[in-house]
Amino acid sequence: MSTHGRVLVAMSGGVDSSVTALMLHEQGYEVIGVTMKTWDYSEVSGGKRITGCCDLDSINDARELAVSRGMTHIILDIREEFGSSIIGNFTSEYMAGRTPNPCVLCNTFIKWEALLKRADMMDCELIATGHYANVREENDRWVVSKGRDNDKDQSYVLWGLEQKNLARTRFPVGNFRKAEIREMALKSGFPNLATKSESYEICFIPDNDYRGFLKRKDPAAFEQLQHGKLVGTDGAMLGEHDGYPFFTIGQRKGLGIATGKPMYVTEIKPETNTVVLGDKEDLDKQTAWVRKPNFQKMPVLAGDMEAVTKIRYKDKGTPSTIRLDGEHVRVDFHRSVAGIAPGQSAVFYDGNDVIGGGFIDREPAQP
Repeated sequence: MSTHGRVLVAMSGGVDSSVTALMLHEQGYEVIGVTMKTWDYSEVSGGKRITGCCDLDSINDARELAVSRGMTHIILDIREEFGSSIIGNFTSEYMAGRTPNPCVLCNTFIKWEALLKRADMMDCELIATGHYANVREENDRWVVSKGRDNDKDQSYVLWGLEQKNLARTRFPVGNFRKAEIREMALKSGFPNLATKSESYEICFIPDNDYRGFLKRKDPAAFEQLQHGKLVGTDGAMLGEHDGYPFFTIGQRKGLGIATGKPMYVTEIKPETNTVVLGDKEDLDKQTAWVRKPNFQKMPVLAGDMEAVTKIRYKDKGTPSTIRLDGEHVRVDFHRSVAGIAPGQSAVFYDGNDVIGGGFIDREPAQP
């Protein structure tokens, strides 16, 4: 008999979500494990084991663990939502000259909605995941904060969660280090789980060849993008490329030209199929523009606010001043930062707490 009620646990088959389920089970919750099928893995695996976060082997691993402890386990098919929203956004962002982060979009806008919908159907008050982050209620707001393990902290990818979702979300591993979680798995009788490696590939691109993926999605479009221009920051012609979606801000390798010195992608102009190359110093910027912001620590951003802003997942963050400017958040960094890439997420922190975040955009046109 459950002593704490029902909780729906997202189980990817990895060590973090598996230990999350084990912890809650031992605490007296009735755990219902759910593994989400996001992609037809047989289409990309070629009969080989692939290493995505939600591949077929991981689904089986999650089911085996749940059944061994008497937990209910279900598979939730979200391929349709995933395909139209995540993969559709992935390709459209690259075609718009931006660099998307599909895992951020999937976590906050697809998986949470699917989890909460299923939780309601199964009378689960709470949902839980294996993210290295924390959540608490403060001043009538639900606030995400960094996990204890700085090297594994995942608060960056959770900026898009709305208050109604955070109120029902728990992160049981947030106050532990990765080594402690592996030790828990070992002591619980799952040695294979304790030593399981992590994957950093995009789940629907297990070979990590996003360029090949984009070509296969729309070969006709990429035929039209051949013989694009590679130019310097002064506009001088440097060479040709086979399509601007194959480039990202800050890229140095694979440019297809030799200039006698290191060159970096500093700008992508989809409207003219042009990629601009410059010196490393040309990547330094002091202002970023952020669209579609979501604020967690307060309902709205009023006036100027000091924050530490991270522009990518592994970024340590830079002191900045943030303010609303029309539909955007303007971020003025207190020192130059390199590689601000449209399409990536900018996340604002107050100490360990997530203030909010949004998608980096190009500078808006002046009226």
